[in-house]
Amino acid sequence: MQQPQSLSASEARRVALGAQGFTNVAKLRSRRPFDGALERLHVLQIDSVNVFSRSHYMPVFSRHGGYSGEQLDAHLWGSGEFTEYWAHEAAFVPVADRKLFGWRMDDFRQKHAERAGSPQLASAIADVRSRLASEGPQLVRDLETVPREKRGPWWDWSDTKQAVEMLFAWGEVVSTGREGFQRRYALAEQALAPEDLVEVDRATAQRQLVARAAQSLGVATLLDLADYHRLRTAEARAAVRALEESGELVPVTVAGWTNRAGGPEPAWIHRDARVPGRLAPNALLTPFDPVVWFRPRAERMFDFHYRIEIYTPKEKRQFGYYCLPLMVGGRLAGRIDLKADRAERALLVQAAWQEPGAPAHTAEVAADLLRQAAHWQGLDSIRVSGVGNLSLPAGLQR
Repeated sequence: MQQPQSLSASEARRVALGAQGFTNVAKLRSRRPFDGALERLHVLQIDSVNVFSRSHYMPVFSRHGGYSGEQLDAHLWGSGEFTEYWAHEAAFVPVADRKLFGWRMDDFRQKHAERAGSPQLASAIADVRSRLASEGPQLVRDLETVPREKRGPWWDWSDTKQAVEMLFAWGEVVSTGREGFQRRYALAEQALAPEDLVEVDRATAQRQLVARAAQSLGVATLLDLADYHRLRTAEARAAVRALEESGELVPVTVAGWTNRAGGPEPAWIHRDARVPGRLAPNALLTPFDPVVWFRPRAERMFDFHYRIEIYTPKEKRQFGYYCLPLMVGGRLAGRIDLKADRAERALLVQAAWQEPGAPAHTAEVAADLLRQAAHWQGLDSIRVSGVGNLSLPAGLQR
């Protein structure tokens, strides 16, 4: 089917949400109900914040509903199909695609060269290599050879922590799992198959990454495509040009997508993208969901200005500490500040906000999603603070 040369703003949103897995098909249950989301996303961002749910669990919940987090962990760390790397930020990627980041590993090695060459860190790096080679996968605390109070200048990290993180960034070391959210490290050749360690030249790898980004985004600008795997704009532009020549990306004009000069912003639609007939468009999203993680795209696509306020002083926060964007009918219609009180087995709605022009049934959708979220997290009750302009029932129960 030939792709359109222009899209309305509504059609572009539908293409994007369909590409991201918000379809009725995504609601089907299977033995591994998370497969659909993982295939659509390509990268699953990891974040340490656990005030409600760790971020990598949320995109699957947003697209599939409740599922077993333990089952997902076993798949991500135990199936051999996924690994961790700096693919967007820290993220899970298919292990077969790890080699597409070899150029980034080389860039990190060059960036760290001077520091890594210092006698102190060079010794720590050599020691980590030797220990992992002889003793196998280990946590950082197992690798430490000096008292833990002796710290270096990198985020107050010890020399051992700096060494192993450099080796991870360079691709010499991989994560084989986590304990208490701390990575267990191993040498790459110990944990990965030879075919997953082959080198891919920079241009070819980046072209494949932009193609994957285009599949996950459906329709996108150059900056959208570059941000998905954090490519430099010039390199993403070269990849887009090659993919356009091959027919994988098709130029398209989207109504309302304008550049700084007021003209149409160049955009591309992936040749396999479609305007879906049906969507499953109600969801709570993590702040690190691809739908919202590139804030300029969220504003352009959904007219939704979003900034996470974790690092904002409490008195300066506008909406709340950990606000989850609320999608209603395929539009970003609000944000809800959630916290799981595990001791009291309660889901705390610390604030709930709706956007101007939010659908009339936004509160009803939000209440239903909160019930689903509480059930998913094994929480028995929902407590609503009443803060914010989205009126939820004070006695909202699961």
